[in-house]
Amino acid sequence: MRSKRLFAPLAALALLAGCAGGGGGFGTYSLIRPGPETVARGSMIVTPSVPWNRVPRGLHDISREENWTLNGPLLDSLSFIGRLENDKRIVVQRRKADRKVPNFRADMSPPEIAAMIESFYRIRGGASTFTMTNLSPRQFLGQPGFQFDYDYLGGDEVQRRGRAVGAIIGGRFYLALFDAAKMHYFPSGLPEFERIVQSAQLRT
Repeated sequence: MRSKRLFAPLAALALLAGCAGGGGGFGTYSLIRPGPETVARGSMIVTPSVPWNRVPRGLHDISREENWTLNGPLLDSLSFIGRLENDKRIVVQRRKADRKVPNFRADMSPPEIAAMIESFYRIRGGASTFTMTNLSPRQFLGQPGFQFDYDYLGGDEVQRRGRAVGAIIGGRFYLALFDAAKMHYFPSGLPEFERIVQSAQLRT
């Protein structure tokens, strides 16, 4: 699930560029205009209703990940992961690292996926606290999936909130994750995230 310390703050998934607290990548930002947009290496089509900025790839971003932001990855981030294969990682990590985020498995249950995302935040994002506030079934890309809501304290000591919506389709992992500062930026960006999730289509 954009580690811009990334599925933002995904301060590491940022899932994920913002997904974990803000931080730098390389390259330049590019404008995403309202309308259909292909994301995550062509795996999905989503339709934003307002302009976004595509975040440059970071050192910890996997190839099947893409990250956007409205106000800058330290404040909010939207991460997409598409068509992630069985036994692949949601974040780039050193082979000899003492603590590792578990690899995705095609037979994972929603609670196991939520635990994988939590481990990303704790290990890569520097979260000192992490609380799951909701885990429930939800349709995504026209298939049975899950919704996972959470609060955490990032390495920058900012209270953050996130929502992950995903599904395993044909043995591949698909995810959209919105992560933002809990005060103002999460509630103001959530309606647009919901529109994007509802618009998402699988690209074959």
